[in-house]
Amino acid sequence: MRLIISSLLCLSFLFSYSQDTIRIKHTEYTTVFSKSLKYPILVQWWTTKAKVTCVTPLKRVDSFSPDPKLYEESSLSVDYRGSGLDRGHVTPAADNLCGGKKVMEECFYFTNMIPQYHALNAGDWKTLETLTRQIASQKDSVMVWAGAFGVQSKIGRVSVPTKCWKVIYVKKDNEYQCYVFENNKNKQLGLPSHKISLEEMEKLTGFKFSIN
Repeated sequence: MRLIISSLLCLSFLFSYSQDTIRIKHTEYTTVFSKSLKYPILVQWWTTKAKVTCVTPLKRVDSFSPDPKLYEESSLSVDYRGSGLDRGHVTPAADNLCGGKKVMEECFYFTNMIPQYHALNAGDWKTLETLTRQIASQKDSVMVWAGAFGVQSKIGRVSVPTKCWKVIYVKKDNEYQCYVFENNKNKQLGLPSHKISLEEMEKLTGFKFSIN
């Protein structure tokens, strides 16, 4: 009887989870957006040498906007306004400067944004973005998965996650690097302090990270 109840609870959780999230494919990234949390729990993309070393990259234009594929749920400009939180890119703008106007516009959709404290967004999170581009320019191709989880507070309809995370896979080396970050105002401690194993990351997020 306990086994039956446990199975039913598990199925109920999975059903609720599937009803809450929507998977959206854009030109250079795929996002899994939570309609209740109002932030992406998972974004996946490739960072490649061609994408970050073009001769004439576009200039960044901060055109944050709703995702037309999920307009009402991602119309969040008012929620962020005056919150003191950054509209933190998951797939970075700097990874999308070589793909043309459409690609640049898509990376500014709110389905690619996480509310982050500036200390993180401009700190170790940015450091890892820069490192990923450096690796891609040297070794050609890096698969990236990133997202957030938890609720520490809310800004309007948007939940502020407790943690942000990122996994990078360097194809040439068949190597994973995994990082988890506290989303807070604290002084940044450097990437080594955030590094965990792939096994720990999969347990923490509930996702399996594979390019197959």
